[in-house]
Order: sequence, then structure tokens, then C-alpha cells
Amino acid sequence: MAEDSDLERTEPASGRKIQKARDEGNVPRSRELSTFAVLMTTGVVLAMMGGFLIDTLRRMMHNSLDFGLADIATTGMMTNNLGEAAYDAVLTVLPIAVVVLLAALISNVIVSGWNFSLKPLQADFGKMNPIKGLGRMFNWKSLVELAKAALKGGVIAGASIWMIWLQWDEILTLSAEPMESALPHFGWIIMYAFLAAAAAFALIAAIDVPYQLWNYHHGLRMTKEEVRQEHKETDGDPQIKARIRSLQREHARRRMMQAVPKADVVVTNPMHFAVALKYEEKAMSAPLVVAKGSQLVAERIKEIARENHVPIIEAPPLARALHRHAEVGESIPGPLFSAVAQVLAYVHQLNHQMNPSLPDEWQVPAHLDPANRTR
Repeated sequence: MAEDSDLERTEPASGRKIQKARDEGNVPRSRELSTFAVLMTTGVVLAMMGGFLIDTLRRMMHNSLDFGLADIATTGMMTNNLGEAAYDAVLTVLPIAVVVLLAALISNVIVSGWNFSLKPLQADFGKMNPIKGLGRMFNWKSLVELAKAALKGGVIAGASIWMIWLQWDEILTLSAEPMESALPHFGWIIMYAFLAAAAAFALIAAIDVPYQLWNYHHGLRMTKEEVRQEHKETDGDPQIKARIRSLQREHARRRMMQAVPKADVVVTNPMHFAVALKYEEKAMSAPLVVAKGSQLVAERIKEIARENHVPIIEAPPLARALHRHAEVGESIPGPLFSAVAQVLAYVHQLNHQMNPSLPDEWQVPAHLDPANRTR
């Protein structure tokens, strides 16, 4: 499909997709850097341990081939000698192998960072399909790898031949030198050729590492549809989130309505707002808003208040101010204490059958009344 074509994959890979690829063992790798690290490490170790290796090999050969007439009649003599030689060989090669292995591991960590995954070890029978195998052999990536291998071989061979050419005269004079001086001289010639090849390999690795990083991120690019789908999976589907918010509001509204029968008073702006207040002198420092709403919600609050004999007070400025500036479950704002005290005093007198009258003017600061702001 067009969405899956490389031309449509214009978006950079997200962090989630990169992490998923890493979990599957798909990380950037540079074989050239690993080969260069192994090559250089091996060369340095051999240069540093050359004398030790020669002495060890000389000792191994001496121990293996030095035996007397009595040893010939011993049936297990050769087996013992071979066992000792193998043991000495392992002890000699093991430190070199460990250092080379560490070099290969570190070179990979430099490019891809530390990543551990068992997914690549799982059997993938799809890779055994010969048709897909032929497809992988003749795609553009295989051609790029073939061109890289040819270029790599040409550069390394050219560097080595060039260095040998520069030392050709010295190579010819080796036959006329005594063995004691010819061997060290030949070792230096080999060392120079090795350094030339290593320098060529370093150049190839310096080119290959940025290419592998670019190719890795290029291969993980995403389509716009994949980005949108991932955002949905990460942040949630907008429709589902809207449904959840609606259910949360409905649940909060239901709890709010359940608190109305316990309120001390409901303050209303008759046609628009209703705010239910509760105050316990010993338990609260200020009156608490237990419910509020406008339009249909306000009508429902007043209906529940009537059913439960909760006083309903018409105080339009106070109802507007409370609805705007007070939240359910919170205390009323300090500037509205006086006006609310007027309401609570009226309710107190009403409960004690003192035939009170409503105030002519509610003590609501003008800047808290939305109606004043509108005007």
C-alpha cells in the first residue's frame, strides 16, 4: 500500500518505536568499527606480548618433543604431552581472547549503547523461505553491502601493497642478513604494513559509523498515519477520553446531588444559578460549597432542596458571585463571608420561627459579581 512505501515514511521515528526496536534487538551496528577494533587490539596485544608468545611456543615445542628412550615404551606419553601442550596453549591464548572480545563488545556499545535482548535468539522460520532469501540477496541493501565490501578490500589491499612497495628494497635485503637481525627486521616490515591496513580500516570505519546510524533511523521512519495511531495509543483515543470525562462529570454531579439534602441553605439567582452551602461551627472555619450549578442543574438542586426541606434563599448577587468564584468542596472566598453570614443568620432565625426578613442589600463586593463586570 502507499502508506507503507518509503516515499510515505516521512516522519522521524518516535522514541516509543525506537525503544520497541531495541527491545527486539534491532540496534545500529557497524561491522567495520568492530573489525577495526578487533584488528587494532589484536595487533597491539601481539606487539606487547610477542616475546612472551615466542618463549611460550618454544617451551611448548621443547616439552612436547623432548623425551628419552624410557618414555617411548610408555603408552600414555604422547597423550600426556599433548594434554600439557593444550593446557599451556589455552592459558596463553585466553588473555588475548578476552581482550579482543572486550574490544568487540565496547565497539558495538559505542555505536548502539548497551542493549540486552533475547529476541534475536528466537527461531524465525520465515527467514528459511528461499524466495524471501533471494529477495534479500538482490535488493539495494545487498548491493550497497557488496559495493562496501569491494571498496573495503580495495582500500585495505591498496594500502598494504603501497606500504610493501615502499619497503621493497628492505625486503630484498632480508636474504643477506643474519637470522638474528633478519627476523626483527621482517617483524618491523610486517608492522608497518599492518599499520597501513589499520589506517585504511580506520578511514572506512569513520565513514561507516555515520552511515549506519543514518540508515538505522531512516529505516525506522514512520508514516503520518502511524504517528497519529501511536499518539492515540499513548495519549488515548479522543472519543474514549471524552467519554471518560463525561462519566467522571456525571459521577461528580451525582455525588454533588447526594450532598444537597445535608446542606444548610441553597442560595439562588432564581432563573439561572443555585449554590448549596453547609456550615458546622465546630468543624469548619468557613462555610463550605457542597453543590452548585446553572440552568437545569440549578433546577435539580432546588428540587432536591425542596424535597428535603432545605431553605432556598433568593440572593441574586451572592448566587452569581458564589457560582463564579467558589468550587464544590471548597470554602467560600473571604470577601463573601459577610454576605453568607447574612444568609446564615436569616436561616437561623427562620429555623427558630423568628419571622425574619431578607436584607434589602447583600454585602457582595461589586468586583465579585459577574453582572457588574458584564455591565
